[in-house]
Amino acid sequence: MIDLNKKYLYLLAAGHLSNDINTGSLPALLPFFVRYYGMDYTAVAGLMFASSFLSSIIQPLFGWMADRGSRQWFMALGVFFAGTSLALTGFVSDYWLIFAAVTIMGIASSVFHPEAARCVNSVSQGARGKGMSIFSVGGNAGFGFGPLLAVFLVTAFGMHGLAFYGVTAAGMSILLLLAIPHLRRAVAASQAAAAKGSDAGPEEAGNPADNDWSAFGRLFVVILFRSTVFTGISSFLPLFCIQVLGTNEAAGAMTLSVISIAGVAATLFGGWFADRYGYRRTLRLGSLLLVPFLAIAVFSGSIYAVYAMLLPMSLAMLAPYSSFVVIGQEYLAKNIGFASGVTLGISMSVGGIVAPLLGRYADFYGIASVMGLLVLLSALCAGAAFLLPAKKRT
Repeated sequence: MIDLNKKYLYLLAAGHLSNDINTGSLPALLPFFVRYYGMDYTAVAGLMFASSFLSSIIQPLFGWMADRGSRQWFMALGVFFAGTSLALTGFVSDYWLIFAAVTIMGIASSVFHPEAARCVNSVSQGARGKGMSIFSVGGNAGFGFGPLLAVFLVTAFGMHGLAFYGVTAAGMSILLLLAIPHLRRAVAASQAAAAKGSDAGPEEAGNPADNDWSAFGRLFVVILFRSTVFTGISSFLPLFCIQVLGTNEAAGAMTLSVISIAGVAATLFGGWFADRYGYRRTLRLGSLLLVPFLAIAVFSGSIYAVYAMLLPMSLAMLAPYSSFVVIGQEYLAKNIGFASGVTLGISMSVGGIVAPLLGRYADFYGIASVMGLLVLLSALCAGAAFLLPAKKRT
């Protein structure tokens, strides 16, 4: 079935790219807000919080609404307002207007994810790991290339160059709206085929019989640890390289680009591996391997060791990404939209809420200490991953 529906997966992945490139661009825009709008560091930190806080709270709500009935137009709505809201920040200088625009961007991003993930789940029956990995690549590419695009636009055209985000968002939202009738038919056909296949017996039925909220609660703990570690690495690894290892700003910033760009291949590999060897096994293996890779980068005292660990760390962090989503959908088979909202969206945004606490810890104890704390949190994430139960079958 996945071969027949790849065109829809690629379309949804493109929508994911258009949606998440806005959030991925925001950190790179903060220095320009300081330069052009005179913001202080507390103000720009508030913008990061604004993009994450309400998004984390509201995303499960939109997932719940998606479970109540198909609202595929949510995807177009989310993409449109995510891009146009970020574009607006290039044309206003009042802090609270920018704060409101960034908040709307975060909310709009949360509108897109649950319904899109439900569609991916439906059109990739039989290879959900592969399907979710194709979809996830769009988001990872948005986070990876967003900073590069933001710097290029502002450097070449000034703050008004951010209009590009609004133009591309409008184009993608129109494309999604035009595709919705065809996508709806593909979803219905895929669900009918899956239902027919499940008549062969419980061994071939891919979904659990009931919602397993206890198992989903355990998965949420894993997501919380993982998101905190991922956000911590994104926030503090460049500073660690600069302040502790003595490298320059360009070399420090390059660490995140390597992780993000390599994450595209890691996500695709993880989807294939999960379909072949199991979603929980993929999640556990990635979580377990991250601990020594991160420990070597943090405790070696060498920038060369850090760079040697970037690709393994990217693989360990991002290869299980699709597995998080699929496992959540299996645990909450009757509420796939809600599960998708939590696993797909919150896994990327909840770390933004915890980031100020990590920053406070770094202020008191130093960058090296907070990186050591991330090693500990990665070990707790690995331990929690081994507490995930198998899905219940009919």
